[in-house]
Amino acid sequence: MMDKKGIFHLLDKKISSQSLPTKREKKTLFIHIDKRKKFVIGVAFLSLILFITELQFGKSGFLIAAFLSLLTNLFLYWAIRYDLKDNFSFNLFILPFFYSLAFALFYFLIPARLLFRLALTSFYAFGLYSLFLSQNIFTVSAIRTIALLSGARIVSFVLTLLSIFFLTNIVYTLHLHILPTIFLIALYSYPLVYQSLWTYVLQKTEYPLILWSGVITLCLIEVASALWFWPTSPTVIALFVTGFFLYSCRSFSCVAREEAF
Repeated sequence: MMDKKGIFHLLDKKISSQSLPTKREKKTLFIHIDKRKKFVIGVAFLSLILFITELQFGKSGFLIAAFLSLLTNLFLYWAIRYDLKDNFSFNLFILPFFYSLAFALFYFLIPARLLFRLALTSFYAFGLYSLFLSQNIFTVSAIRTIALLSGARIVSFVLTLLSIFFLTNIVYTLHLHILPTIFLIALYSYPLVYQSLWTYVLQKTEYPLILWSGVITLCLIEVASALWFWPTSPTVIALFVTGFFLYSCRSFSCVAREEAF
């Protein structure tokens, strides 16, 4: 006759075999995670990397900044890859890359205090989650019209302004010669201008978009070149360049409403 310990052992083994998922079931559950949960997982992981970058890696954090930017796009692709099967666009990954890059590099310019770093990390996490939602809306809007498109454009535009301000501030803080300064500004200005204008036309023809982006970027370079000779702080210059970008893109949005690109 089986004792009590043997009975409890059999019951425990049976319950465990029924409640614990198999490896295949775990893989299926991981693949079919809700899209918003994927956004939350990505934002939490990326925010943690951003927070420990300066604390643990010091100067090598510049390399971590590039890695963080690439990882941001990987998390975004992981979350919306099923929606991209019939409507893939590289424009969706421009702003997330430069947004993370701008925050990761600007992280080294703020005071080395825990309160400031916690505040910046929290702001980064909130903006990144909003950005992921906006990029998801753009993906769906290219297929069908949805009511949240205007809100996604506003969020994307505000985060683009923030990215340009941070990156311009960083470039002028380096106090480089005028030619490297112009090169760096052109390096991030054209992609950010292009994706910002793209949010107004989405899947429509890209020729006017390329032309407008080139013209606005050229104007930004000319303004940045003139400001290089202006003896003022990098923050003031970054504000001026960001304001010019704001005016230029708003002008394009007015033209885009009047003309069907």
